[in-house]
Parts: sequence; C-alpha cells; structure tokens
Amino acid sequence: MEDYGIELTREEKDILNGKKGEVMRKALKSVVLYGRAFGARRLLDVNTPVHLVTSFGMTGLDTVFDMMEEIIDAGIKTDRPFTVDPRPIDYQNVKCTEAQKKVFNLLYGEQKRYESQLKSLGLKDDNAFTCTCYMPEVGNKPKKGDILSWAESSAVVFANSVIGARTNRNSGIIELLCGIVGKVPEFGLLTDEGRRAKWVIDLRTSKLPNAQVLGSAIGMKVVEDVPYIIGLDKFLGRHMNNNTMDYLKDMGAASASNGAVGLYHVENITPEAIENGRSLLKQDYNTYVIDDAELENVIHSYPVLWENVSSKPSVCFIGCPHLSIDQIYGWSKTISDALTEKGKLKVKLNTILSAAPDVILKFKQDKRAYDSLMDMGIHLTYICPLMYMSNPECSKQPVITNSNKLRTYSKARFLLDEDILYAIVNGHIKGSENFEQNI
Repeated sequence: MEDYGIELTREEKDILNGKKGEVMRKALKSVVLYGRAFGARRLLDVNTPVHLVTSFGMTGLDTVFDMMEEIIDAGIKTDRPFTVDPRPIDYQNVKCTEAQKKVFNLLYGEQKRYESQLKSLGLKDDNAFTCTCYMPEVGNKPKKGDILSWAESSAVVFANSVIGARTNRNSGIIELLCGIVGKVPEFGLLTDEGRRAKWVIDLRTSKLPNAQVLGSAIGMKVVEDVPYIIGLDKFLGRHMNNNTMDYLKDMGAASASNGAVGLYHVENITPEAIENGRSLLKQDYNTYVIDDAELENVIHSYPVLWENVSSKPSVCFIGCPHLSIDQIYGWSKTISDALTEKGKLKVKLNTILSAAPDVILKFKQDKRAYDSLMDMGIHLTYICPLMYMSNPECSKQPVITNSNKLRTYSKARFLLDEDILYAIVNGHIKGSENFEQNI
C-alpha cells in the first residue's frame, strides 16, 4: 500500500485498498492527500452534517458535475443530510432585465442539473440553500466541540468562534468528499494549538463599532491569524444572546472576506474565551489598537468602483451573509419608522433583504409584519447577492450595501447602516459629494 505520510486506521486502509469500491477509494485518497499537504497527522471523524460552498450550476464546471455523477452512480451519499450556499437566481423577488436574464442563463446554465445532483447526494431539502445554515430555522447548527467539514467562509468563522465547533476553511468539493467518507484531516483550526491567538485586538472606541467595519479592520490586519478581541464586551455585555450573535455573524463575515479569519475569540463572550481567557494567547502575540480614528481610516480606504461615482443608487442589498429573522424584523421597523417620520409610505430605492428560505418562511407566518414589509416596497429573497453581482449586466448598476463581504467581492458601494437607511428613504446618498472618493 502507498505510504501517505499520515496515520491511518485499519478501516481507512481498507477503503484505500478498494474494499468499499473505487469511488470511495478515490474520495478518501483525495481527503488524505489534502490533509498531507497541510501537515495533518491523522483523520478525525466528522460528526455533523457538512455544508457546501458550491451551490451554483455554473457553466464550465464539467469536471465537478462528472465527479458528482460518478459518486451518484456508485450509490454513495453523505451520512447526514447536508446544507449548501444560496441559490444564484430568484426572478420572482429580484427583478431582472432580459439582458440580465440572458447572462444569468449563460452563467448558471447547469443549475437545474446540479441541484438534482445535490439532492441525490443527500441535500437536506429544497430550502437548504443558505450561507447561514446554523440558523435555528435551517437546522444545521453544530454543538461546541463538534468536528465539521465546512467551506463557506462566513459559516466557518461563526461555527468556530460563536459556537465553538471545529472546522477549517476547507476548499470547495473537499468538504463534500469529507462528508462522504465521514473523515476530515486534523490540522489548523481542528487542533488546540491552531486555535490559539496570535493577535490581541484592543478595542478603544467611544461606542459600539459597526460590525462590518470592525470585522474589516481586523481581517485586513491579522489576515489568516486568530485574533483575541478585548473591549467588545463593554458594549455587548458578557452573555451570548440573539443580538450579540447577529453582531458577531456580520463582524466575522467581514473579517473572513477582508482577510481570511477562520476563528476569533472575544473576551468574556465567545465560549473558548470564557473557558480559557487570555491563556489562548500565544507567547509572542501582536497587539492592534482600534479606536474611532482607526475605523474612520478604514472606511475612507474603501474604493468606489461605480462608473459614475455621483450616480443615484438603483439597488440596495442587505443580507450578505443572510439575515437572521431578528434582523429582518429590525430592518422592517427601522425603515418603517424612517418613512413615517418623513411622511412617506414606500421606499425610494429597490431594497432587497436576503435571508435563508426557512427564515423567510417563518417571517411570512407573521402576516402583519410581512404585509407591512411588502407595503413599503421591500423585497425578500433567498439569493446570494454576490452571485447577482457576478453578472456583468447587474454589476453595471450603482448598487449600495451595508455588507463588507459584498463590497469586497463586487462593485457594490459600502455604506454604514444609517447612510443605507437614508438612501432607502430618500433615493440618493446623503452628502456623497462631501466624502473623499477613492477610485
């Protein structure tokens, strides 16, 4: 038998020798070679459903579709029903021009086929498309200490940090293969040493920072290292609640996209920081002080990529990563109050809130709240705004967002929540001519 340079159990050796068929042999070999590349000593059992980052049937991914067919033809599927990132298209709630639809049909021409393959491999259900699979309405929420194989960056950092589960930020398809063989290589964030912090983030702001901007600052500074954040509990308190989880969700997503953070610790808040405190710090840790001025510098560093920076926005996306149900209620009330104050009934800008299908369904059960949202002219969708913006016909539009992730990966322009609200109600950006434009 080939020497893979990694400890293997008798069962794993048998699979690599072909005793469970050629497809399982290739799947496990891929996982083992992946682990060897990162210096893994052994494989660990995956004890929760995987979450896949590849949710789209993009034209040109023939190798992926062929591999999926090979696995399906062998009668193999994941041990547990899995979830997957959001769908790319929702024409009912996100209106598109014929030109935009034409490009979408070219981009995601294999969507129907791919979704059928996902179902054959063990997809949880038709609503299992979201980047926030850990929402209670969705149901793929691990427990502290669980061993996962996930790839979606915002879900990985949430699971590691807020829940205290363990997963690396795996490559797409690798997480599926780990789900099939039920094994994941032990390295990085799956190890105690890999979860220790190389940075202290010393928060010295006068008020609770915008979660997206704070996450952005952290990600750009520490890149892929683990930060230990002190001072945030002064604003959030020392107990984990829904508001704190939503804040950390958005902060973590920004740190993962503006850097490559897969785990952070927040003193007196996140589970491992509560248990271990500053013993999580490596001996030679660095310190990064974040005050009001530093956050202002971060905001002013963001480029505006619109063709005409003085354009009025045409679309606003809120919900990247997907919103929680509390956040939908929160935005609904905030926008309603702002409209009432201005004596208006409807928003002046095409405003789209993105959330998991199951979260949307639960919100719709509150008919009064849902009707109020619709009456204001706001749309609810399950799509990934990033996939919408990957369409060059869509990215031509002047799109605004409060998501640093969407800003980072597209031409969407980032605005703070209060400026997003102003634009939604008034149809233009407040004082945009007064801001320094970085083109």
